[in-house]
Amino acid sequence: MFKRIDHVEIVTDQPDRTIEFYTGVLGFRITMRDRIEQSGLGVPIDLTYLDLGGTVVELISYDGASVEPAPQKEHLGYRMMALEVEDMQKAVQYLKTKGIDVVWGPRVRETYARAEIRDPNGYHIELRQWFR
Repeated sequence: MFKRIDHVEIVTDQPDRTIEFYTGVLGFRITMRDRIEQSGLGVPIDLTYLDLGGTVVELISYDGASVEPAPQKEHLGYRMMALEVEDMQKAVQYLKTKGIDVVWGPRVRETYARAEIRDPNGYHIELRQWFR
């Protein structure tokens, strides 16, 4: 019946900066753009679909959007998404060249390495390298 997670939605008040981060830094590609003129918000909304290896992020933006600050502590609700990386050290070095700080980690365990970065909206993104 249920097949997979189709996409993750992120509302942003900085669409250009956020698209550049996901495409220019993380390597997502834009697969589709849409504009919904008659939205339930009373203003048009712009949608940008980004794909990375079958993982889709839908960026949503509209006039008057205000993004709540990303939580800084554990909380109920959505926490973050995670991206698998081939080599944690290379990924961290690459991100530094793009001006992206690692805000947690990397921590290395027997079966994985894990670190976290933030997108332009302050939302955490986990980086995970599996040792198989």
